[in-house]
Amino acid sequence: MTTAHVRVEGVAGSLPLPGRARTRRRAWGDQVYRWGTRGAGAALVALVVAMVVVVAMDASQAIHRFGIGFLVTSTWDPVREDFGALPFIYGTIVSSALALLIAVPLGLGAAVYLAEIAPPWICPPISFLIELLAAVPSVIYGLWGIFVLAPWLRTWVQPALGATLGYLPLFQGTPLGIGMLAAGIILSIMVVPFITAVAREILLAVPNTQREAALALGATRWETIRLAVLRYARSGLVGAILLALGRALGETMAVTMVIGNRPEISASLFAPGYTMASLIANEFTEATSRLYLSALAEVGVLLFVVTVVVNALARLLVWSVGGVMQEVRE
Repeated sequence: MTTAHVRVEGVAGSLPLPGRARTRRRAWGDQVYRWGTRGAGAALVALVVAMVVVVAMDASQAIHRFGIGFLVTSTWDPVREDFGALPFIYGTIVSSALALLIAVPLGLGAAVYLAEIAPPWICPPISFLIELLAAVPSVIYGLWGIFVLAPWLRTWVQPALGATLGYLPLFQGTPLGIGMLAAGIILSIMVVPFITAVAREILLAVPNTQREAALALGATRWETIRLAVLRYARSGLVGAILLALGRALGETMAVTMVIGNRPEISASLFAPGYTMASLIANEFTEATSRLYLSALAEVGVLLFVVTVVVNALARLLVWSVGGVMQEVRE
């Protein structure tokens, strides 16, 4: 009995040692995991900072040479090395605004249908087809715009708009097919999936108590969606729109193929234009002087800053809605 008792005690006394070893191994693994994830996050931040620093250093010569005048002048003459970015800023703003004007009603309407009205069996295939638009390469959109959209606009849409609304400056000029209108339509098709996907997730995250309360008070289905759902999720929906705006501001290839690439400011949507992203894509390989490269880099810095600010605002709005909804659930 004594011997068995001693053996049991010996075995029992040895049990904590492997437990402490496992604890030490787990603690060591947690430390490695923690520092690894920190390193990955820091590497991404360092990469973004390095990009900004390098591009800003390349743009320093143009910044010192032209100052604030670079943003408000329209001359772009590489031969005389006289550069102004106003036509490209104008083209970027107009094409993106036109894209949102078309895409926001379509995207929000599709999101409301999928989240609130559509039967469950039809949601997966429609959602898949809408999100598939985001996976199509931009050059395919550009080719479609050149061979399908531009001839259709030149033959049917622009002549009809000129005949009916030609008294407005927006619809005056020769119907060329390519131009600001074509770029806006291409961009709207490209950003619709972003608006629809994000807006649908936000609408699905609205608590059912909102809908039930509105229905209990006698609201119709549309009144419930408009007052209880859309109003509750409006900050997140604005965030979805801003995310789409950030996508439209930075789009390059498809816009380059259909906008016409002429550095002019025109009130007509039929006229060719130019965007900041298209300018960099078209002329970077042709830049022969240091100042020319610096001017293109300054356009890149401006585009980067605008895109980061827009996306940051969008993320903040989406996160704010997510935090409010989480608090309501709790």
